[in-house]
Amino acid sequence: MIEITVPASDWWDEQSEQFLPIEQAILQLEHSLVSVSKWEAKWHKAFLGRKEKTAEELLDYVRCMTLTPNVNALVYYGLTEQNIQQINEYIEAPMTATRFPEKEQKHSRRETVTAELIYYWMISLNIPFECQYWHLNRLLALVRVCSLKNQPPKKMKQKDLLKRNAAINTQRRKQLHTKG
Repeated sequence: MIEITVPASDWWDEQSEQFLPIEQAILQLEHSLVSVSKWEAKWHKAFLGRKEKTAEELLDYVRCMTLTPNVNALVYYGLTEQNIQQINEYIEAPMTATRFPEKEQKHSRRETVTAELIYYWMISLNIPFECQYWHLNRLLALVRVCSLKNQPPKKMKQKDLLKRNAAINTQRRKQLHTKG
C-alpha cells in the first residue's frame, strides 16, 4: 500500500466556468488484483494489455486503487506530477526479492492477461483468494514461482547425460583402483 498526499488546489470546471476548491487529501492506494478487476469491469478491456491508456483511464485506475473511504471526486484532479510519479513507481515496484532468469521470459505469442485469467491461475495453482489484495507484481511473482515449481524437471540432453556418466565412471575407477 502507498499513501500519498494530494495538496489543496483549485480546479477549473469548464461546464460551470468557475474554480472549485480541492481540499488537501491523504489517499491510501493499493495496486492489486481487486483494483485491476474493478477497472476492467468499468472499461471492458485488459488493464495489463499492450494498448496505451488514456489520461481518463489512468486517473480512473487511481480511483480503483483507492482504499480511503469517502474521497471527494475532485481530489483526483488535484494529483500533482510528483503524486503521479510516486504512484507509477509504486505500481512498477517488484514488491518481492524473487528474481527470474531472463531467458524464461521468451514467449512468441503472449495471451492478453486479464483479471479473470489471473484468478484462473490462482485457482489452478491453489493460491488462496486472500492474495488478491497483495500488490499485483508480488501476486504475479507467486503465480510464476508456483508454475515453475509445478513443472516436471527438464530432461537432460543426450550429450550432457553421456558426459555426466563418463565423469561418474572415471571417478568410480579412481576410487576403486580399476580400469573398467
